[in-house]
Amino acid sequence: MIPSVLPTYSRAPLHFVKGEGTWLVEEDGRRFLDLGSGIAVNALGHAHPALVAALTAQAQNLWHVSNLYEIPQQQALADKLVEASFADTVFFTNSGTESCELAVKMARKYWYDKGQPDKTDIIAFAGSFHGRSSAGIAAAGSEKMTKGFGPLLPGFKHLAWGDHEALEAAIDDTTAAILIEPVQGEGGIRPLPDQCLQGLRKLCDEKGVLLILDEVQCGIGRTGRLFAHEWAGITPDIIMVAKGIGGGFPLGAVLATEEAASGMTAGTHGSTYGGNPLGCAVGCAVMDHVTDPAFLDGVNRKAGLLRQKLEGLVAAHPEIFEAVRGTGLMLGLKCKIAPADLVKAGYEALVITVPAADNVVRLLPPLTITEDEIGEAIARLDTAASSLETQAASSV
Repeated sequence: MIPSVLPTYSRAPLHFVKGEGTWLVEEDGRRFLDLGSGIAVNALGHAHPALVAALTAQAQNLWHVSNLYEIPQQQALADKLVEASFADTVFFTNSGTESCELAVKMARKYWYDKGQPDKTDIIAFAGSFHGRSSAGIAAAGSEKMTKGFGPLLPGFKHLAWGDHEALEAAIDDTTAAILIEPVQGEGGIRPLPDQCLQGLRKLCDEKGVLLILDEVQCGIGRTGRLFAHEWAGITPDIIMVAKGIGGGFPLGAVLATEEAASGMTAGTHGSTYGGNPLGCAVGCAVMDHVTDPAFLDGVNRKAGLLRQKLEGLVAAHPEIFEAVRGTGLMLGLKCKIAPADLVKAGYEALVITVPAADNVVRLLPPLTITEDEIGEAIARLDTAASSLETQAASSV
């Protein structure tokens, strides 16, 4: 008999009832150190006072009016994003998946309005993840994402990650855009080197192709800058945002230049809930924190400490770990065992991690994690790794 909650997730038997900063409290009272942040969503941790205050104040006044009217909170958040980024304009969504849908529409509509309706193809890459909508799974292209959901939305070309020659050869008169994550999340925490991102920007300019960046997971301070592409000194034409921008409230956005967004005129796109007063009030509070240079300096300092300690953890458990990868507070442990085994052992050690592809376990702690909590995280991961070594020895 099918359960009342559609069984599309294989859920861990954990029932969290409270969150406090970097900590999650299970209903039996156990306190878990959260290195997952709801998959990079809780950028400021759980129940951050500024976010609670923003949400509470707005909830007492106005929740929803629809986009048929001006929404002051939406305007305020759009202004903050434009001021802090390359973008000239912003459309608000409820999720990264919805941001992907609009980014695809925006790129195709741009070329249609330029009198080049055949420029519809979007180049994407192996290992990518762009959500689970029709456009998102078509963009990713992997069998895991697409099997059983055909016919797929056409107009996507899939290339190996990091194959520069194949990329240049794939661009033709039908190419509308290149879509890529500066740091692959689900794909196994694979950062695109700065020089590659710079090369992509140059290639797009030379070939007359739009550059779409998916920063749903790596954006909003996760890498130590507001957006990951800033490290390479380049700007995209369109960027997809979600997760951290709402700090736990469902919120996403598409940021674009005036030129890239020129085809999206009145009536070409919409959202009932996107940009509602509640979500945007919280988003404004998030932006006030993550755009503070002192806050980002702290993220970078803590990221360096965490990586240093993780390198020591890997060295101490060579049968369990292979390497550390990633950037900022978006790090991965490349494992020699099944990632699910480490995640499960982490539950026993009261630490939350997130599995990914390529035999990687993701570490995506709140950006507010303290140095003491980093030390505690390493201790708990060490306990988890030691328990797996003991299990392996006893099974020989």
